[in-house]
Amino acid sequence: QLQFQESGGGLVQPGESLRLSCVASGFTLDYFQIGWFRRAPGKDVQAVACINFNGERISYTDPVKGRFTVSRDNAKRTVFLQMNNLKPEDAATYYCAVATSRCRPDTQVDFRWGQGTQVTVSS
Repeated sequence: QLQFQESGGGLVQPGESLRLSCVASGFTLDYFQIGWFRRAPGKDVQAVACINFNGERISYTDPVKGRFTVSRDNAKRTVFLQMNNLKPEDAATYYCAVATSRCRPDTQVDFRWGQGTQVTVSS
């Protein structure tokens, strides 16, 4: 079964950066669009960014455009999320998952969510 493990979160001050990693196991990533999603306390899951199988099609949610960059290394089964100029509203637990073309978690694919990685932005 395809599984994900996220890492790289932490506590930072506003304006600082973090780089999240998402490592897949159990199956190759080559065929899948992958998305980063986040959930803040008391809020619904929000799509942050999606990247297609070869990295040529990328989308971002408006609040992170110009600050976040998603990339992938299929050989390493890893997807990255570089987050710059972090803001308090970016604080959440971040997850990666197989995504649809509309950047939603793909419920048609059998995969296991990871534990997520927590991002806290506070001065």
